[in-house]
Amino acid sequence: MNSERKASLILVVTTLFAAFGWIFSKETIAGLPPFAFVGLRFLVASLCILPLCYRALINANRQAIAQAAMVGVLLSGALLSWIHAISISETLGEGAFIVSLSMLIVPLIAWLLFKQKPKRIFWVSLPIAVIGLGFLSLADGWQASSSQLWFLVNASMLALHFNINSKYSQTLPVLLLTCIQLFVTGVIAMIASAMFETMPQSIEPSIWGWFALSAVLATALRYVMQTLGQKHINPGNAALIMILEPVWTVVLSVLWYAEQLSHSKLIGCVLILLALIIYRTDGRLRLRAYR
Repeated sequence: MNSERKASLILVVTTLFAAFGWIFSKETIAGLPPFAFVGLRFLVASLCILPLCYRALINANRQAIAQAAMVGVLLSGALLSWIHAISISETLGEGAFIVSLSMLIVPLIAWLLFKQKPKRIFWVSLPIAVIGLGFLSLADGWQASSSQLWFLVNASMLALHFNINSKYSQTLPVLLLTCIQLFVTGVIAMIASAMFETMPQSIEPSIWGWFALSAVLATALRYVMQTLGQKHINPGNAALIMILEPVWTVVLSVLWYAEQLSHSKLIGCVLILLALIIYRTDGRLRLRAYR
């Protein structure tokens, strides 16, 4: 098996871990306050990654570390809006597809902040995604739920983080950059929890089991695998593989929670997926045979 095929397999597994992360998170916040969960999850995940990058941390430039920490503040905003949306949502699959729109929001923010005009195919993909988002809100007429709006806020925050991270945080090794941002996210989430939440007097052991899976498998290991996979594969192919995350999330939510998607919501998910595929392939679906 060549290195590109191995990298592709690693990224496919990464998207599956990411999808399981939605399930693990939903199960954990049944016993832990949402912000406290995010805080503990990302602090633990950063400590898991620290042994892999502690030498780089010692030798790192302080200004670069400060930049990474500031970008981590944006990531914390994205994660807090995400976990709040999950806590009030009954449809994880739908939320995953809305969040996946972040890759279509990235060019808009880059245009606003850095005057980088989107490529032409973007203007083809965007209307399809908007129509898909409309179908997600169709039940008996237009019914946009608060969870949908929070997932959309999360997608916008992720897109902003993606742009700023790419622009100002290129001076650190990827694992160190990830570790710092996860740590900052954890600290800010714990502060938010202390301000707005009350910890329960007792927490069932099963909740800590879900938490461990979320922190180690769906966060630390997922980010490390994603980094390893992206090293040996074309960025365009990697981006296309990452589209699998909302697909896996829908499958798992149906199997785990017996979640049912109405015809309109199913059409909406398909349209959003189609928009992402069109955008990430520049409108050309290329099938490459391995030799």
